Amino acid sequence: MPRRDGLEVLRQLREKGVATPVLLLTAKGEVTDRIKGLNAGADDYLSKPFAMGEFVARVRALTRRSGAFTPDQLTVGDLTLDRTTFELSANGSSVRLGNREYQLLELLMRQQGRFLSTEELMERIWGYESEAELSVVWAYISYLRRKLEGLNAHVRIAASRGRGYMLEAGT
Repeated sequence: MPRRDGLEVLRQLREKGVATPVLLLTAKGEVTDRIKGLNAGADDYLSKPFAMGEFVARVRALTRRSGAFTPDQLTVGDLTLDRTTFELSANGSSVRLGNREYQLLELLMRQQGRFLSTEELMERIWGYESEAELSVVWAYISYLRRKLEGLNAHVRIAASRGRGYMLEAGT
Protein backbone atom coordinates (compact mmCIF):
# COMPACT_ATOMS: atom_id res chain seq x y z
CA MET A 1 0.00 0.00 0.00
CA PRO A 2 1.44 3.40 -0.85
CA ARG A 3 2.62 5.16 2.29
CA ARG A 4 0.36 8.17 1.85
CA ASP A 5 -2.73 6.02 1.38
CA GLY A 6 -1.78 3.87 4.38
CA LEU A 7 -1.41 6.87 6.66
CA GLU A 8 -4.77 8.21 5.48
CA VAL A 9 -6.45 4.85 6.18
CA LEU A 10 -4.83 4.85 9.62
CA ARG A 11 -6.10 8.38 10.33
CA GLN A 12 -9.62 7.38 9.31
CA LEU A 13 -9.54 4.28 11.53
CA ARG A 14 -8.39 6.32 14.51
CA GLU A 15 -11.11 8.92 13.87
CA LYS A 16 -13.68 6.11 13.99
CA GLY A 17 -12.32 5.01 17.36
CA VAL A 18 -10.54 1.85 16.21
CA ALA A 19 -7.93 1.20 18.89
CA THR A 20 -6.17 -1.82 17.38
CA PRO A 21 -2.42 -1.48 17.99
CA VAL A 22 -0.54 -0.49 14.82
CA LEU A 23 3.16 -0.99 14.15
CA LEU A 24 4.31 0.63 10.91
CA LEU A 25 6.99 -1.33 9.05
CA THR A 26 8.49 0.86 6.35
CA ALA A 27 11.63 1.58 4.38
CA LYS A 28 11.38 5.26 5.35
CA GLY A 29 13.43 5.85 8.46
CA GLU A 30 13.94 9.60 8.58
CA VAL A 31 12.79 11.44 11.71
CA THR A 32 10.15 13.38 9.75
CA ASP A 33 8.72 10.11 8.37
CA ARG A 34 8.52 8.59 11.87
CA ILE A 35 6.82 11.72 13.20
CA LYS A 36 4.23 11.62 10.37
CA GLY A 37 3.50 7.94 11.03
CA LEU A 38 3.12 8.38 14.77
CA ASN A 39 1.01 11.52 14.33
CA ALA A 40 -1.26 9.61 11.94
CA GLY A 41 -2.08 7.22 14.78
CA ALA A 42 0.57 4.50 14.72
CA ASP A 43 1.55 3.11 18.12
CA ASP A 44 5.09 2.30 17.02
CA TYR A 45 7.30 2.65 13.96
CA LEU A 46 10.05 0.36 12.72
CA SER A 47 12.10 1.04 9.62
CA LYS A 48 13.69 -1.59 7.40
CA PRO A 49 16.01 -3.35 7.66
CA PHE A 50 15.21 -4.47 11.19
CA ALA A 51 16.28 -7.29 13.46
CA MET A 52 13.62 -9.96 13.98
CA GLY A 53 14.25 -9.90 17.73
CA GLU A 54 13.47 -6.19 17.86
CA PHE A 55 10.31 -6.70 15.80
CA VAL A 56 9.09 -9.44 18.17
CA ALA A 57 9.90 -7.30 21.22
CA ARG A 58 7.96 -4.35 19.79
CA VAL A 59 4.93 -6.52 19.00
CA ARG A 60 5.00 -7.86 22.56
CA ALA A 61 5.22 -4.33 23.91
CA LEU A 62 2.17 -3.32 21.84
CA THR A 63 0.30 -6.35 23.14
CA ARG A 64 1.12 -5.43 26.73
CA ARG A 65 -0.05 -1.86 26.21
CA SER A 66 -3.37 -3.03 24.81
CA GLY A 67 -4.08 -4.86 28.06
CA ALA A 68 -3.89 -8.27 26.43
CA PHE A 69 -0.64 -9.35 28.03
CA THR A 70 0.63 -12.71 26.84
CA PRO A 71 3.23 -14.42 29.03
CA ASP A 72 6.54 -15.62 27.61
CA GLN A 73 5.62 -19.17 28.58
CA LEU A 74 2.39 -21.03 27.92
CA THR A 75 1.65 -24.09 30.02
CA VAL A 76 -0.88 -26.87 29.53
CA GLY A 77 -0.60 -29.82 31.89
CA ASP A 78 3.07 -30.78 32.13
CA LEU A 79 3.88 -29.09 28.81
CA THR A 80 5.52 -25.67 28.59
CA LEU A 81 6.09 -23.65 25.42
CA ASP A 82 8.67 -20.88 25.72
CA ARG A 83 7.50 -18.16 23.34
CA THR A 84 10.90 -16.46 23.23
CA THR A 85 13.01 -19.51 22.30
CA PHE A 86 10.41 -21.74 20.55
CA GLU A 87 11.34 -24.50 23.03
CA LEU A 88 8.81 -27.06 24.08
CA SER A 89 9.51 -28.85 27.36
CA ALA A 90 8.03 -31.51 29.60
CA ASN A 91 9.41 -33.79 32.30
CA GLY A 92 12.93 -32.32 32.21
CA SER A 93 13.35 -32.67 28.43
CA SER A 94 12.98 -30.06 25.74
CA VAL A 95 12.94 -29.71 21.98
CA ARG A 96 13.05 -26.64 19.74
CA LEU A 97 10.11 -26.28 17.37
CA GLY A 98 10.21 -25.07 13.80
CA ASN A 99 8.27 -21.92 12.96
CA ARG A 100 5.04 -23.57 11.73
CA GLU A 101 5.16 -26.20 14.50
CA TYR A 102 5.49 -23.40 17.03
CA GLN A 103 2.61 -21.38 15.55
CA LEU A 104 0.36 -24.42 15.42
CA LEU A 105 1.09 -25.55 18.96
CA GLU A 106 0.82 -22.03 20.38
CA LEU A 107 -2.62 -21.70 18.80
CA LEU A 108 -3.73 -25.08 20.16
CA MET A 109 -2.43 -24.15 23.64
CA ARG A 110 -4.18 -20.78 23.63
CA GLN A 111 -7.40 -22.45 22.53
CA GLN A 112 -7.07 -25.45 24.85
CA GLY A 113 -10.30 -27.37 25.23
CA ARG A 114 -11.72 -26.05 21.95
CA PHE A 115 -11.73 -27.90 18.65
CA LEU A 116 -10.14 -26.04 15.76
CA SER A 117 -11.02 -27.25 12.26
CA THR A 118 -8.37 -28.12 9.73
CA GLU A 119 -9.58 -25.19 7.63
CA GLU A 120 -9.32 -22.77 10.55
CA LEU A 121 -5.80 -23.97 11.35
CA MET A 122 -4.87 -23.62 7.70
CA GLU A 123 -6.19 -20.05 7.51
CA ARG A 124 -4.68 -18.90 10.80
CA ILE A 125 -1.24 -20.47 10.34
CA TRP A 126 -0.65 -20.57 6.57
CA GLY A 127 -2.98 -17.74 5.55
CA TYR A 128 -5.88 -17.30 3.16
CA GLU A 129 -3.71 -17.00 0.09
CA SER A 130 -1.46 -19.96 0.81
CA GLU A 131 -1.11 -22.48 -1.97
CA ALA A 132 -0.46 -25.25 0.55
CA GLU A 133 -2.94 -28.13 0.70
CA LEU A 134 -4.95 -29.05 3.79
CA SER A 135 -2.72 -32.10 4.13
CA VAL A 136 0.05 -29.80 5.38
CA VAL A 137 -1.98 -29.34 8.59
CA TRP A 138 -2.19 -33.12 9.03
CA ALA A 139 1.57 -33.41 8.52
CA TYR A 140 2.35 -30.77 11.14
CA ILE A 141 -0.09 -32.31 13.61
CA SER A 142 1.81 -35.57 13.11
CA TYR A 143 5.18 -33.84 13.70
CA LEU A 144 3.87 -32.28 16.92
CA ARG A 145 2.42 -35.57 18.15
CA ARG A 146 5.82 -37.23 17.70
CA LYS A 147 7.51 -34.44 19.64
CA LEU A 148 4.95 -34.72 22.45
CA GLU A 149 5.59 -38.47 22.62
CA GLY A 150 9.36 -37.88 22.63
CA LEU A 151 8.96 -35.61 25.66
CA ASN A 152 6.70 -38.15 27.41
CA ALA A 153 4.20 -35.34 27.84
CA HIS A 154 0.83 -36.04 29.39
CA VAL A 155 -0.74 -33.79 26.79
CA ARG A 156 -2.13 -34.97 23.48
CA ILE A 157 -3.60 -33.57 20.32
CA ALA A 158 -7.07 -35.08 20.01
CA ALA A 159 -8.84 -35.35 16.68
CA SER A 160 -12.56 -35.51 16.02
CA ARG A 161 -13.95 -36.13 12.55
CA GLY A 162 -15.79 -33.08 11.33
CA ARG A 163 -14.70 -30.96 14.33
CA GLY A 164 -10.92 -30.74 14.05
CA TYR A 165 -8.11 -30.85 16.59
CA MET A 166 -7.88 -29.96 20.25
CA LEU A 167 -5.10 -30.01 22.85
CA GLU A 168 -5.96 -32.13 25.89
CA ALA A 169 -4.06 -32.38 29.16
CA GLY A 170 -4.02 -35.85 30.72
CA THR A 171 -2.83 -37.08 34.08
